[in-house]
Amino acid sequence: MSIRMIALDLYKAQQKVSKLEAELDKASSSEMEAINNKLRDARQEVKIMRKILDGEKIPSPYRTRPSTFNKR
Repeated sequence: MSIRMIALDLYKAQQKVSKLEAELDKASSSEMEAINNKLRDARQEVKIMRKILDGEKIPSPYRTRPSTFNKR
């Protein structure tokens, strides 16, 4: 998966969190628990996507130099 696609998924997850936070502000007390559960899951998804994106940005320590295996 490309970094651009991961970033797009992260953006969508952040938008979902924002939407749920807005719903939570307007929700009645009976709806709050269900929205809190959804919000917790959405925040976890954002955290996972952030870790994936940060991991994709880090260059591999192997392959940093050109291969000299075939050179004489």
